[in-house]
Amino acid sequence: MNTRKFLSMLSVFGLILSSCSDDDDPVPVSGEEVITTMTVTLTNGSDTVTLRFFDEDGEDGPTNPVETVSGSLSAGTTYTGTIALLNETESPAELVNEEIEGEADEHQFFYLTDDLGITTAYADQECDFNDDPCEGSNANPVGLAFTLTTTDAVGDGELRVVLRHELNKEAQGVAAGDITNAGGSPDIDWTFNVSVE
Repeated sequence: MNTRKFLSMLSVFGLILSSCSDDDDPVPVSGEEVITTMTVTLTNGSDTVTLRFFDEDGEDGPTNPVETVSGSLSAGTTYTGTIALLNETESPAELVNEEIEGEADEHQFFYLTDDLGITTAYADQECDFNDDPCEGSNANPVGLAFTLTTTDAVGDGELRVVLRHELNKEAQGVAAGDITNAGGSPDIDWTFNVSVE
């Protein structure tokens, strides 16, 4: 074997060894959450209206999502709102809320409508999900809890519910629920058909 061929083989062997080094191990990447089910529960005393989105195979599957709304909202009423997200492709179903609570600084819901004068307001802050003082950016909303208020107007309308991930909560209007400058990526985005009687 000549020297040139020996050095070439030695070089290739060295490359193979370096590619097997621990330094080159890929860093595990956390995948996007699969959300199959979103349930928005609106309660005023004994009056409860449930809005449910269900997509059995998640966002990228071939099955179309199904929406159900349990009834009509009452005019001139303020409802206490809560939201629950599930991944039902797993057994038992995974409660995605736990991840949102753990990463409250990276998530925020937006409740969007200009129909029938319906308004919403946040009823939680990031500090509700950690032990840090409730001040500064830790007082930013998350939106797992909110209120929804109807006016005296009756008829049909829409309520769009969006969960943004890794958004800019400090951008203008975002803490007040304006999605315009929020950025980030949507974890879920669905528009419910609602009616007020």
